[in-house]
Amino acid sequence: MFKRQVQTIGEVLNRLLRQEGLETPLLQRRLIDNWDEVAGSMAARYTTDKFIKNQTLFVKIANAALRQDLSMMRSELVIKLNQSVGAQIIADIKIY
Repeated sequence: MFKRQVQTIGEVLNRLLRQEGLETPLLQRRLIDNWDEVAGSMAARYTTDKFIKNQTLFVKIANAALRQDLSMMRSELVIKLNQSVGAQIIADIKIY
C-alpha cells in the first residue's frame, strides 16, 4: 500500500504561485490594496497614485500637510503594511 500525502487547497495554491513566480506580485497587490486601511480614511481620501518599485512603495498624496505627517510615520507604516500581508514586501515608503 502507498501513503497519500494530503494537502489543503491553500497549500497547493501557495506552492503553485511560488513555482510560477506569482507569489510576490500577488502580495504586492494585496499590500497596495491595504494602504487605505492601514494609513486611514483621511490618507485614503487624498491618495491619488501608489505603486511598488524595488521594494519601495511610492504614494502620491494631494494634501501637503498630510504628506508631511505621513512622511514622519514612514517606518511605522512599513511595519504595519508588511504585517497586513504577512511577508516582508517593502523596505521603505516614498511619499510625494
